[in-house]
Amino acid sequence: MEKRIASPAVPFTELRDTLARLVPVWANALLAERGLSVRTVEAYRQDMELFLLYLDEWSMGRAAPRTFQLGEQDIMLFLAWLRSRQNTGRSLARRLSALRSFFAFAVEEKALPVNPAALLESPRLPQYLPEVLSREEMDRLLAQPDLRDKSGRRDRCLMEVLYAAGLRVSEVCGLTLDDVDLQRGLVRVFGKGGKERLVPLHAEAQARLQDYIAHCRPEFSPNSRLLFVNRSGNGLTRQYVWKAIKKYALTAGIRREISPHTFRHSFATHLLEGGADLRSVQVLLGHADISATEIYTHVQAERLRSIHRAHHPRSQPR
Repeated sequence: MEKRIASPAVPFTELRDTLARLVPVWANALLAERGLSVRTVEAYRQDMELFLLYLDEWSMGRAAPRTFQLGEQDIMLFLAWLRSRQNTGRSLARRLSALRSFFAFAVEEKALPVNPAALLESPRLPQYLPEVLSREEMDRLLAQPDLRDKSGRRDRCLMEVLYAAGLRVSEVCGLTLDDVDLQRGLVRVFGKGGKERLVPLHAEAQARLQDYIAHCRPEFSPNSRLLFVNRSGNGLTRQYVWKAIKKYALTAGIRREISPHTFRHSFATHLLEGGADLRSVQVLLGHADISATEIYTHVQAERLRSIHRAHHPRSQPR
């Protein structure tokens, strides 16, 4: 019979209070030691508070048990409870990841003897292929801003940088003048968890940036060192970038649902199509794990299959 991981039975209220007391300590450790972003840590903290809520509801249904043995079965029941609240597979996987991390920390702090979530498998997630623009579609999209207008020149430069460096929208909005090295053709990017990386820029992006910084940006009367600013001189918001890209996609005749992240997906896919190796693309994207980059090889494979279906004589309807 398979051995199940469980902690020894202890007074329920004592265990519950111990876990609740550890949550903020664990959250601070994630920020300070693992370098996770504030947003990720806050999501993990909320996951643990949800688990504590589940324990409270469970205990009320059991007339407040005096002793409690926390084990794998309880984690599985918690996941079932989440499913009853319409949590998706992706949400369940993240919450289970939070539990694993928290219980591992609790073991390190000697608050628990074992990690009851250590051997549980994450729910299988469907693999969604990212939306990618063709090179011709990207050229059309980049050509949409009106270069006679300062906002148009800024937006053209912004989109060139997004595509040239494969940046996340939060990364491009957070760029400062100090992050751009036009002489060496590099941009310094602070990604998730404050991780820093250097990404090269191609000649077109460098030229657009040089023109924007020297002649266009001063017209906005910027009140900070942020690179991309609005008419009030403040930094651009993610919402503005998203809306601008949607607008330019419509005028370019692109009817598919795209977003600023589509530039990042297209950047990676086009590099791989051009012969770049997966490890280099991983470094440029700032992925900690190469498995996150491997999705783009699936995009390539699907595109090759569609080309084969469209052009191979045996694929044509008879």
